[in-house]
Amino acid sequence: MSTAPSVVTGMDFVSVPATDLDAARAFYADVLGLECSSVWQRPGHAAMGAEFETGRMTIAVIATEPLGIAFSANCVPIALHVDDVAAARAELESRGVTFGGDTIDSGVCHMAHFRDPDGNVLMLHHRYAPLPDRG
Repeated sequence: MSTAPSVVTGMDFVSVPATDLDAARAFYADVLGLECSSVWQRPGHAAMGAEFETGRMTIAVIATEPLGIAFSANCVPIALHVDDVAAARAELESRGVTFGGDTIDSGVCHMAHFRDPDGNVLMLHHRYAPLPDRG
């Protein structure tokens, strides 16, 4: 166990790579229903990123090519909190989202995996068991 004091005080955002920023923006805003709080670009260039608010964490969708970053989809899920995985899944399916399998009950949470237009893995997540005492 480390005794060094932490220099990290929290998390500001998580990045999601995109090849087609317009398609990604439409997915995160119109399909997932997240608020787009910012679109950023260099003067004279196309938009390079957009930020979406989830309540606790910002998702920064970033067009990798203009930044000279090779595209590689996130292959591990970003867990998006929902109150009811079954209801949220049904709603997203009605909006055209395809899930990668059955909803999972881990014994402490429900989760359902799907992908954004660029293949980044996302997950609907609801923890129903209390968090362990970390005291």
